[in-house]
Amino acid sequence: MDRWDRVGSVAAYGAALALTPYLLIKVSWVVGSLLGLLPAGTGFGKVEWVVLNSATIGMAATGIAVALALVRPWGMRLPGAPLAFCAWVGTGFLVPVLPYAVLSPLLGSADGNPKSEGDAGPSMPGWEAALVQIGFVGMGLGLAIAPPTYLRRRWPDAFTGRLGDGGVGTPRVPPWMAVVGATVGLIWLYWAAGGTAGVIHRGERDLAWHVLSGVFGLWAFVASAATWAAVRGRPARVPRWGPMVLGWLGSGSLFAWSGWKLPFTLYLAVAQPADAALPESLALAALLHFAAVWTGAAMLRALVRTRLVSSNS
Repeated sequence: MDRWDRVGSVAAYGAALALTPYLLIKVSWVVGSLLGLLPAGTGFGKVEWVVLNSATIGMAATGIAVALALVRPWGMRLPGAPLAFCAWVGTGFLVPVLPYAVLSPLLGSADGNPKSEGDAGPSMPGWEAALVQIGFVGMGLGLAIAPPTYLRRRWPDAFTGRLGDGGVGTPRVPPWMAVVGATVGLIWLYWAAGGTAGVIHRGERDLAWHVLSGVFGLWAFVASAATWAAVRGRPARVPRWGPMVLGWLGSGSLFAWSGWKLPFTLYLAVAQPADAALPESLALAALLHFAAVWTGAAMLRALVRTRLVSSNS
């Protein structure tokens, strides 16, 4: 085991350990709600609250299993595609928002952002909130390090060489990925800068909402540029690992966060609870999240095809 493998092992075990308290907290919320010991979160009935937190329990358990698979010997025997997909989703969830996760106690919580949608528990005490925050940050840091070391062992050709090696990548990939991704990012950045078009509940905006909109908008632009460079093989002298890593992170951010927020947006549109609302138009938000999910998945497919072309050249 070389130095990078040792670093990856520490990161993977640390990620699994950091997320375990979050898993236990979510289980306590579900059990407490079912037994009538804890109230549902703001804007939710008991059924919706149990379903939402059961989903996060599944996500947390999957995250812990993926982290262990990235370092344990049995992880090399698992099918590569589903494991890489789970790592991509988890990385897209946590790594792009690590700076926000660290600074969020200073920014406060906002209705309509991922924290308040899924993790604003009923009367959450300070120690519990701290454990949730540590779980996200620890898992994010672990996923920033462990998956590359795993990929390096399993597919050593994925990030070697330069973009121009072996031709032009996959030239038949259409430009719509970059166009749609950049358009989604432009709208989010417009809202982050204070734009009001498409915003119907202006009082629901706060600093955290603006920061998150900016973060997701920037990553949408990064994903579009990096994926386009990787699949076109240009600029030819750029090391392949740069666009591949940025495309991996950015496309995962588009897919994971919008895939999480789209059902919540549709729930608000259908149920129309009086005590929960998003700042933006629900129809426009749903359209943007759908476009982001579709584009993120297409970018991942393009990056995988690029790796296959480069390895066969």
